[in-house]
Amino acid sequence: MDHEDFDLPLSREANERLHALVPGGAHTYAKGDDQYPEGLAPVISHGEGAHVWDVDGNRYVEYGSGLRSVSLGHAHPRVVEAVRREVGRGTNFVRPSLLEAEAAERFLATVPTAEMVKFAKNGSDATTAAVRLARAVTGRSLVALCADHPFFSTDDWFIGTTPMSAGIPDTGLTVTFPYGDLAATEELLVRHAGEVACLILEPATQTEPPPGYLAGLRALADRHGCVLVFDEMITGFRWSEAGAQGLYGVVPDLSTFGKALGNGFAVSALAGRREVMERGGLRHGEDRVFLLSTTHGAETHALAAAMAVQATYTEEGVTARLHALGERLAAGVREAAAAMGVGEHLVVRGRASNLVFATLDERGRPSQEYRTLFLRRLLAGGVLAPSFVVSAALTDADVDRTVDVVGQACALYRKALDAGDPAPWLGGRPVKPVFRRRA
Repeated sequence: MDHEDFDLPLSREANERLHALVPGGAHTYAKGDDQYPEGLAPVISHGEGAHVWDVDGNRYVEYGSGLRSVSLGHAHPRVVEAVRREVGRGTNFVRPSLLEAEAAERFLATVPTAEMVKFAKNGSDATTAAVRLARAVTGRSLVALCADHPFFSTDDWFIGTTPMSAGIPDTGLTVTFPYGDLAATEELLVRHAGEVACLILEPATQTEPPPGYLAGLRALADRHGCVLVFDEMITGFRWSEAGAQGLYGVVPDLSTFGKALGNGFAVSALAGRREVMERGGLRHGEDRVFLLSTTHGAETHALAAAMAVQATYTEEGVTARLHALGERLAAGVREAAAAMGVGEHLVVRGRASNLVFATLDERGRPSQEYRTLFLRRLLAGGVLAPSFVVSAALTDADVDRTVDVVGQACALYRKALDAGDPAPWLGGRPVKPVFRRRA
């Protein structure tokens, strides 16, 4: 099919049904149809491995699966079997199941820098619990979060700092620091001396931490008496089985895991030092902290999924595979972009296991219009790629196919740059950023 004729009538119809019933038309803003070219937001029927099929019957090579959570591929046999086994034995009881101890032991063996762990269902629960624990342990109120990282929690302490702050009173209890800049962070801690409960950040993102940076943060937190929290939702497993803390050898007081931990099943974790974590327990004499207490936090099938994921990662060297696939993809995309004369406009960034791309206009500025043009051509070529985040289920052939389609998209990109206007290739309104004040 010629890409200009590419159409998704059944997906469009399904999107309308979704918008009529579900605010935003999706249960995660990053999955919204506003993130895709107009009329070309596929609604998924099913997935297997690195491929998904939409309700119109089109098959795609998929990247960023499940917002980076499905890192082993959809319906991974080992994970599915572990889940199936527990579902048939009951999933939620009036008391803990033995599986909770087994899952905790498995997690702490995988992430040996932590001493205790508590499971929940999503990342926001875990990061907010970390903040609450830090405030209780320090007796301080201010949260210092890294301003360069896009998301930490659905709760007020973070969402109040974004353009989507409607409905949240301004408490003034969140301050920010830039990634990679120890001097600026120290200046913040001095300015708010004795007030900052914690420093929370992703230990690494699109760039490697500058030499000595994480160790320097550790020293700053110790010197100023605040809790160091690593949000390892993305870095967990993709950087190493033990997360970025395992790779870089810097131990936070608390860390949070999710996404890849369950391969699409709902499980997250708050982990950390025993003396801090135990404040949410029963074996201490201090004021109790309402740490994590969720009805579904210890569903047996989700914990079984997490255990199967960890076993698969360690036994099959999944992290190394993700890096190898990502390196092949990044090299291919850069080569294709350069060959079409858009190497300085379509830019691949990030660690090989967590690649994203930027679309830059004629003057080198980030452009939603050029992103729209690029995504339209990818979708028509059978590539669903809001990012280039790989899963281990991809084959070399999938990656090579992706690079071919990227090359075709880059040819259009060059044409639009030469015309000085991408509008003729957009097919409607441009894609929109997730965080914005007005719909």
